[in-house]
Amino acid sequence: MNSTASEPAIAVYGHEGASPSIVAEVFGGRVLQVLDPESDCAIFVINPSMGIDQATIDLWQALDDLQTPRLVVVTHLENQDADFDDAIMLANRVFDHMATPYLVLHDDQGLPCALISLATMRIIDYNTAPPRDMACEPEHETLVQEFRDEYLELSSSLGDGAFAAGLLFPAIPLWIEKGIGVDVVKTYLAELGV
Repeated sequence: MNSTASEPAIAVYGHEGASPSIVAEVFGGRVLQVLDPESDCAIFVINPSMGIDQATIDLWQALDDLQTPRLVVVTHLENQDADFDDAIMLANRVFDHMATPYLVLHDDQGLPCALISLATMRIIDYNTAPPRDMACEPEHETLVQEFRDEYLELSSSLGDGAFAAGLLFPAIPLWIEKGIGVDVVKTYLAELGV
């Protein structure tokens, strides 16, 4: 691995239209067009309305043999042409089976405003600064129960440390300007312990 104890070497991959340079800036990574086998983690950036280009798919597959920890961030959530769910369906098809530890909640205008944790059923409301942690409503529990069951089964079957071992691939909704998902990605990066 190619890092100091406090700064993991993070490779950021993705089509320019997904804004990988902004993601790299926020998380201290480097945007790359070629495989970096020495990176501690790879962040793949997807814009759901643009899909995933073949070069990005090839880079994902090249990292399979290295078991590099990987996560997917879904950007441009404010663009309502396609959403987080569309990106996950596509990533499941062309990358690997994604884990979705958080789902997006929308405001009355249809814009993302909060995330719901499938592990804890707590909501992170990004309408306040700092974001507010609160219990979810019973109707939220009902709506996400199937997704929660699937996530819990996947994470428990792979066990603790599966992300850092390169076995669990979290997909995180990310709207940097609103702070949505930034804290979640940082939590995953902290698990690398490098």
